[in-house]
Amino acid sequence: MSARAVLVEQEPDQSTTTQVGLRRILAGDRARLLAWRNDPAVAAFMYCDDRITPKAHRLWFDQARADPNRRFWIIEADGLPMGLASLTDIDLRHRRCSWAYYLAAPEARGRGIGSAVEFLVIEYVFSVLALDKLWCEVLASNEPVWRLHERHGFQREAVFRQHILKAGLRQDVFGMGLTIQDWTAHRQPLAARLKDKNIQLVAATE
Repeated sequence: MSARAVLVEQEPDQSTTTQVGLRRILAGDRARLLAWRNDPAVAAFMYCDDRITPKAHRLWFDQARADPNRRFWIIEADGLPMGLASLTDIDLRHRRCSWAYYLAAPEARGRGIGSAVEFLVIEYVFSVLALDKLWCEVLASNEPVWRLHERHGFQREAVFRQHILKAGLRQDVFGMGLTIQDWTAHRQPLAARLKDKNIQLVAATE
């Protein structure tokens, strides 16, 4: 499937518009993703504290590209790589999957790109995969992300107490879920907000 723009009812002012899209990971992304995964700013919110070796990364990368039950995309803003978004555990029987993302480029933060990524992934899950539920786990200490999820309609469904060991300390994890009914209620105001911010969305590629 080729990339296509969405949520644009009129030609935007190209001098102020930020175009945000998701493209599938390519072989040439291997080194970039290893650097991102070992970046302390990214690793701080991952479950694993250990530095990822090139060998372990190579195995993960090859599996990520080959597994039909997962999707991995490079987040791009105005054509520049900014981070990674993923779907995992795609379950067609129960019509659900899980997801995660991170922004690795410092210049991506504070520009509304996270909201754009959230919108694009949710649209893909409910419109392209035609699933009924999207869920995720978020460290309780990662307040900006779980609050962003809540603004998009996710509800906190579980608290896994002392669930993860990070830097020698136990941390709680929130389990969060979004149903297609939740999204229907939140979609239009969020689309309008992105348009007001002059963010142009490009649908995720297959």
